[in-house]
Amino acid sequence: MNISKLTDNEVTDKLNQLKQWTFDGSKLNREFIFSDFNEAFRFMALVALEAEKIDHHPEWSNIYNRVNVSLISHDVNGITDKDFALAGTMDEIASIIF
Repeated sequence: MNISKLTDNEVTDKLNQLKQWTFDGSKLNREFIFSDFNEAFRFMALVALEAEKIDHHPEWSNIYNRVNVSLISHDVNGITDKDFALAGTMDEIASIIF
């Protein structure tokens, strides 16, 4: 897995593989919307376990049924393959909850 900072073009190319994620020039972002707080919290708990395994943690917030996520690799001050891997994992976890 590439742990070096990706160029903006590389990020844009890889972003085509993810649905509903955006790139604001520095972070990958997505809002997940669930049916209620319990589903949102379950999602966060499952993602937290996976994030800890790979030692890569999201910036996120939760208000009731919404979870807003930003991903960045702070050690390189940019986006790496780790961010895309975690985004994919988050999408997979969300798909089993929806």
